[in-house]
Amino acid sequence: MAPKPKEKAKASAVAIPAISIEDLFTSLNRHIQRSEYEQAVKVSDQILAAAPGDEDAIRCKVVALVKADSIEEALVAIKDSRKKGSVDLSFFKAYCLYRQNKLEEALESLKGQEGSTESILLESQILYRLGKMGASVDIYQKLPKSTIDSLEINLVAGLVSAGRSSEVQGTLDSLRVKATSSFELAYNTACSLIEREKYKDAEQLLLSARRIGQEALMEENLADDDVEIELAPIAVQIAYVQQILGNTQEAVASYTDLVKRNLADESSLAVAVNNLIALKGPKDVSDGLRKLDKLIEKSDGPEKFQLARGLDLKLSQKQREAIYTNRVLLLLHSNKMDQARELVSALPAMFPGSLMPVLLQAAVHVRENKAAKAEEILGQYADKFPDRSKVILLARAQVAAAAGHPQIAADSLEKIPDIQHKPATVATIVSLKERAGDTDGADAVFDSAIKWWSNAMTEDNKLNTIMQEAAAFKLRHGRKEEAARLYEQLVKSHGSIEALVGLIQTAAHGDIEKAEAYEKQLKPLPGLKAIDVDSLEKTSGAKHAEKGPNAGVTETYEAKSKDKAKKKRKRKPKYPKGFDPANPGPPPDPERWLPKRERSSYRPKRKDKRAAQVRGSQGAVAKEAASNSDTKSNQPANPKGGSQNASTVQSKASSKSSRKKSRK
Repeated sequence: MAPKPKEKAKASAVAIPAISIEDLFTSLNRHIQRSEYEQAVKVSDQILAAAPGDEDAIRCKVVALVKADSIEEALVAIKDSRKKGSVDLSFFKAYCLYRQNKLEEALESLKGQEGSTESILLESQILYRLGKMGASVDIYQKLPKSTIDSLEINLVAGLVSAGRSSEVQGTLDSLRVKATSSFELAYNTACSLIEREKYKDAEQLLLSARRIGQEALMEENLADDDVEIELAPIAVQIAYVQQILGNTQEAVASYTDLVKRNLADESSLAVAVNNLIALKGPKDVSDGLRKLDKLIEKSDGPEKFQLARGLDLKLSQKQREAIYTNRVLLLLHSNKMDQARELVSALPAMFPGSLMPVLLQAAVHVRENKAAKAEEILGQYADKFPDRSKVILLARAQVAAAAGHPQIAADSLEKIPDIQHKPATVATIVSLKERAGDTDGADAVFDSAIKWWSNAMTEDNKLNTIMQEAAAFKLRHGRKEEAARLYEQLVKSHGSIEALVGLIQTAAHGDIEKAEAYEKQLKPLPGLKAIDVDSLEKTSGAKHAEKGPNAGVTETYEAKSKDKAKKKRKRKPKYPKGFDPANPGPPPDPERWLPKRERSSYRPKRKDKRAAQVRGSQGAVAKEAASNSDTKSNQPANPKGGSQNASTVQSKASSKSSRKKSRK
């Protein structure tokens, strides 16, 4: 009997019970607490499917997407929510744009959100990223300390970045906070000390920051590697301070250890690599370029160059500019001019308010032996931005002086007002104008400097130095009356002995009576009373009189040289190794250095008489000898014996012919 067939399963599906919105929100909260942001996004979508336009679900979805670093998807969700409902997500949109480095759009999106603390803090951070440090600090200073935890950390960072490091200590005092209250605050305060060039104090505070950070992070049960990653910025800054203080070996060891172990955040690693390259200089160009190639990427977009791994958002403008600058310098050292020219052309758009791109453009032209082009670029920038042209003009003066354009170099220095009348600048300009043949211009520089120092109300007045050099310059170029006037002013105002000597020398050319009158003011030198001037003029010099029992006695240079000749010490002769001067053996051959042919014992080798025995008919030898003698008399003399060789060849040929005849 056949078995009964099994009953088929029922095709009708069991209805899934609908989950309530309360349960979905409970699940959403659980995922957010566990940082399971992808699951939170899915649950938010389920809630929005059941209740479209729910504000809490939309906000949770956007925040979860931001936490999951899905910034583009978060912006899409914000855009969709604005179409479906009236939820205001302007703050979240501004934050997403800030994360995408679209800073101007982010500020625009924050308009109308100025009331909340979160919006104020985001605005301050956006301004900080834009380089508007002053505005960022002003916002932080308006916030009461109770509104945000660790407000002083961001405030000190903003002050340092805004170039207001001198205000840091006063700010900490007003907030009644110690610099060592946290390792972040200690680090930021140490950065302010570095900006103020207090490197020893900064080093001590950085060491304290590292110790405090290690203790605080170990209490949070972090792994050792995670602790090192968190404290990597402090380690890089300590190495930088060591580099500034001249501890080069320690700095190189610290940078190298950080790079090799790779236990640091990306921004700290980038700074360590850049500083290590700057410390080594042009010693290992290929290695430096290889390391920087990992930091800089070339793209086809509007920005040809950008830093890898999002470093453009993590590094400050000053740090990014340093990396690109070192890249250009290494390319110049390795003579890769095409790459250097391409990178330099992109830098002005990347750093519009900086001087470094202009200086690098000039450096590229100088490297290509186009000094005139470099001078032109620097001059145009100085004329366009006179308020920040000091460094540019100094660079132009350096380039022009090295290229042999002294007049351009002098003109560049004359355009810098704050160093115009300093002695070093005056000396440089005068020297350049002398090289250019502009004596009148150099004299005018001295006159202008004398006038300026005469009216200057400073403790360290350099009028005496300037007048002394100006008088010497005028005397050297034949302006004796002006030189005498300056020397006379120096004598009356300062009583300088050097000025008195110069005045006497100058006046002696035209006014002998005046020179003699001032000559009486010179104090007589001790020990020179019994000197016969006539005999002294006949000698080549006199020995300076010294105090002692023989004071007043002078010796001529000739006598001094004789005494020195008498005191000449005799040195023992040096013998070869193993030579005994007591048993020298037979004397060496005095002709050992002469060629053998020139020695008296030389005997030349005897000629072979058999060469002259030639067989043949009678009279053959006499004819050959006669023909040879005629040939010798007709040919010019050869000092190397060329004619003798020719006769030998002929005699050999004749002997061969005679042999052939005898055989017949």
